[in-house]
Amino acid sequence: MAQTRSTQPRVGLVLGAGGVLGGSWLTGALHALAKEAGWDPGSADHIVGTSAGALIGSLVAAGIPPWFMVAHSAGETFEGLTGPDGRPAADADRAGGASFRLHRGVPPLGPGSLRMGLTALRNPLGHTPLQILAGWLPSGVVSTEPIKDTVRRAVAGRWPPHPAFWAVACDYRSGKRVPFGRLDVPATHVADAVAASCAIPGFFRPVEVAGRRYVDGGVCSASNADLLRGHGLDLVICLNPLSSRHRAGGIHPLDRFGDATRAANGRRLGHELKKLRRHGTDVAVIEPTSEDIGTMGHNLMSAERRQLVIETAARTVAERLREPELASKLAGLPQGEPHKIRRPDGPPSEWPPLQSMRRAA
Repeated sequence: MAQTRSTQPRVGLVLGAGGVLGGSWLTGALHALAKEAGWDPGSADHIVGTSAGALIGSLVAAGIPPWFMVAHSAGETFEGLTGPDGRPAADADRAGGASFRLHRGVPPLGPGSLRMGLTALRNPLGHTPLQILAGWLPSGVVSTEPIKDTVRRAVAGRWPPHPAFWAVACDYRSGKRVPFGRLDVPATHVADAVAASCAIPGFFRPVEVAGRRYVDGGVCSASNADLLRGHGLDLVICLNPLSSRHRAGGIHPLDRFGDATRAANGRRLGHELKKLRRHGTDVAVIEPTSEDIGTMGHNLMSAERRQLVIETAARTVAERLREPELASKLAGLPQGEPHKIRRPDGPPSEWPPLQSMRRAA
C-alpha cells in the first residue's frame, strides 16, 4: 500500500559547494538519485544549497528535473520547450553559469573586507581558515551576472515555488553565514541570493543585498548541513562535492592540497552531521569517489570537463546507491512523479511543465 502524505518521511536535501565541476558532479549525482530511488529531489521538505549547490538547488527547487539538466548540459535541444520567461529553453546558457567576464567598474584596492579579516584574526579558533583568508583578499573582478541570468532563466518570480529553499552566503563584514530564503534574513531575489552564495572571494565581485555585501557561503562551510538541525526531519541527504573518503593519492602538490582540503571539509561535515543526529535525524552522505576526483582534476572552475564529470558522477553515484546500507536509508523515500524522474515519452509539447509546484502539502 502506498504511503499517505502524513506518514511519508520528512526529508532534507543538502547540496554542497564545489565550483563549476562540483556543480556538474551534483547534477550527475541528483540524476542518479532520482533514477535509483525513484524520488524527486525537488520534493524535499528543505533544500540547503551552498555556492554551486545553491545554483543547482535553485533549479531543483524550481521544479527542473535532474534528467533535463543532464540533457541540456549535453547540448540536447527540445523543440517548442520554453522557460518561465517565454524564451526558448534551447537558448539558455549550457555552461551552468561558468561564463566569466569582468565586472564593470574599477575594483577597490586593498583587502576586500578589512573588518572581516581582523575579526577572524582576533578569534582564529572560532573561524574557518577561509574566513581568516577571505577578508584579506582583494575584491574579485569577475561578474556574477552569468550566474544570475542562469537562475532567472529557470525561476519565475522572486523565489522558487518551494517553502524552504535556502541559499547560504557569507556576510562580508561579519563573516557570519546567512541562509537567504529563511524568514530571519534579508529578503532578496533568488538570482542575487544564489550569486552571493557563489561569489568566491578574490575571484567574483561581492554581491550587495540590502546595503550589505556577501560572498561565497563555502567560506563558512562547504556543506552547512547543520542548518537543518531541529527542523523535525527524518532523513537528510547530503551531496557534498568537496569532501570524500577517497584520496587522489598523487605526488603532485595540488593532489596533496586537494586531499587535505577534502579531509578538512569531511571533518567539518562530520561535526555538522553529529548535530543532526542529536536531534534524531538520520543522514545519508554521498561524496565523490576516487574516479570522480580524478575526472574533476585540479581546477574546479574549468568548464572543459563538465559533461564528463556529470556522466561519471551519474554512474559512480548510482553504484553507491545500490550498496545495502545506503539503499536501506533511501528505501522509504516517497515516489516522485514519473516525468520528474525520467524523460517523458512523446514530444516536448506534450510534456508537463518543467517548472512546476512541489508535491501538494
